[in-house]
Amino acid sequence: MYQRILIVSGGSIEDAFAETWMKQYKPDYVIVADSGMEFMRRIGKVPNMIIGDFDSVSTEALSFFKEKEGIVWKQLNPVKDDTDTEFAIRQAIRLGTEEITILGGTGSRLDHVLGNVSLLGIGLSEQVQMQIVDEHNRIRMIDKAIRIKKEEQFGDFVSLIPYSGTVTHMYLKGFKYPLADYSMEQFNSIGISNEIVEEEAEILFEEGILLVIEARD
Repeated sequence: MYQRILIVSGGSIEDAFAETWMKQYKPDYVIVADSGMEFMRRIGKVPNMIIGDFDSVSTEALSFFKEKEGIVWKQLNPVKDDTDTEFAIRQAIRLGTEEITILGGTGSRLDHVLGNVSLLGIGLSEQVQMQIVDEHNRIRMIDKAIRIKKEEQFGDFVSLIPYSGTVTHMYLKGFKYPLADYSMEQFNSIGISNEIVEEEAEILFEEGILLVIEARD
């Protein structure tokens, strides 16, 4: 059982931010998905496990880690239904963990970004905390109330986006733009770019699934 597992995926990674995050986050176990090896090679870190069909990683990075000892390798068939990142998430859950963070889950491929955001729902179904982080965002998916301390928030802005139909009986407390018994429906932008103005903010609702994106410019 691991408290925190880090998954390094093949999207865009800003090295300085990611290295600092890893030092602060202190994962108990690191899984690299395919071309996430490029980042790990750049910073000279060896993961616990490498997963992928290895169709998008350089020969140099692959050779670099093949020479390292102690890595668990799981090579996947390139013709498969799930992405390398999804396989890594499910592997992390099989290993047993309370929390999963994904680095490299965002980038220029919008299809991959949206796909990775949808994978946060695995955490809800398996009751494992999950988040995607990059130098500008922390993305979570929630189905119950949470609190965010102002001193611990990721950035200056908090955006809320309904993910499954209507999020009912929503209350926002401690925000610049509060809400009281509001039903937040899809296909509008009312939840974008709110700000925490008190020491702690609360997001409460009765039913629904909500994306919580803490962002900074």
